[in-house]
Amino acid sequence: MSTATPVIDRETAAEPLDVAALVRAASADDHRATETRGFIVELMRGERSLDDYTRYLAQLAWIYEALEARGARADDPEVFDPALARMAAIDADLAALGAPDWRETHPALPATADYAAHLRGLADDDVRYLAHHYTRYLGDLSGGQAIAALVARHYGATPEQLGFYSFDLEGGPVQYKRRYRTAMNELRLSAEEVDALIDEVRASFRFNGAIFEALDA
Repeated sequence: MSTATPVIDRETAAEPLDVAALVRAASADDHRATETRGFIVELMRGERSLDDYTRYLAQLAWIYEALEARGARADDPEVFDPALARMAAIDADLAALGAPDWRETHPALPATADYAAHLRGLADDDVRYLAHHYTRYLGDLSGGQAIAALVARHYGATPEQLGFYSFDLEGGPVQYKRRYRTAMNELRLSAEEVDALIDEVRASFRFNGAIFEALDA
């Protein structure tokens, strides 16, 4: 896997930068390495159980609690859309999955706690926060939709247990993702900010990969 940080040449970069495309290309190897970890692959193949999915979702609950602790701010860019918030849906799903007291029954694994602490530590850094916002929410609107279908198929999960993947967004997930990427590009980040964004997106995949490894242990 490549670990070199992409550097954008100010002299040759087009304006405005296609930030979404740059981030997607630069983090492709990290994304692939994360989604091919044993736990998540086995879960999606139907080789685990609904209890394993519940364990997975409970760890995500700690992550989204930290991600959304920042809250909506008056000067937030359009891309930080409060409609994307997932904690209420996660709470409801875990209750339907038999884990209403998930904080007690599914404490944060060390890898999860590390990620949550990292998220809380960068809440005031809009560029770095955007990296995790992008990775998590666009992931939910993309691969997350396939995860919901597979968990329902393999383990008999009901719609009441899969509300995490259900979004009430104008135009549906596909159109919303296009608007999100456009909003990222309209931020007109500097080359240095794009580099920082890419570094943090890659870090987000590593954090998520570490959680998958911990769930597999």
